[in-house]
Amino acid sequence: MPQPQEVTDPIPPNWWRSRTTPVPPAGYAEMIDAARELQDRIAAAVPDEHAATEAAIGIKRVADLLARFERDEWSQISGFSADLPGRGSTLLPLVRDVVMDDKSVRGRVRFGRFHLGGNGAAHGGTIPLVFDDLLGRLSGSGGRTVARTAYLHVDYRSITPVEKDLDIEAWFVSEEGRKRILRGTLRDGATLCAEAEGLFVQLRPGQH
Repeated sequence: MPQPQEVTDPIPPNWWRSRTTPVPPAGYAEMIDAARELQDRIAAAVPDEHAATEAAIGIKRVADLLARFERDEWSQISGFSADLPGRGSTLLPLVRDVVMDDKSVRGRVRFGRFHLGGNGAAHGGTIPLVFDDLLGRLSGSGGRTVARTAYLHVDYRSITPVEKDLDIEAWFVSEEGRKRILRGTLRDGATLCAEAEGLFVQLRPGQH
């Protein structure tokens, strides 16, 4: 009787080197947009028994369909495609209208119903998520090598509303050796909702 073969994880490329992200196929961006909408609809919905059952069947059908196309981390599109809004991630609140150079970045972010904490305000944990992503993205701009977040400090100044376009920006404060300090703000018009400071440290070869 043949023995089952041992399954091992693929050996990842060196983390600090550029990965090769597959080109998103036609329809991929629309799939991600639909998934973002689904998250908001699920969060807002109070379905009856029939609708909940039908939804579960439909979502499971999609999950089973996509399971046949799963790849390892180093070959996935979601979260790594520079050609897609939000790099194709359904986790992040989407930052649009991005204007960026190697010292600063600004854009518009919208927290959906999926990100609701309560009473019309975004969940407090989703705000550091956006800052970490945006500051981290800027920290690796301009040909800089990969860096990891060493710390991220967020001050909450006012309620951050959901389902509303907000202004977000970030900029470099200093660069010294492997250390990069950046700051950012999140505003609802003239109201400062939150501000952040992050330290990002350039990885050495072999670090993860």
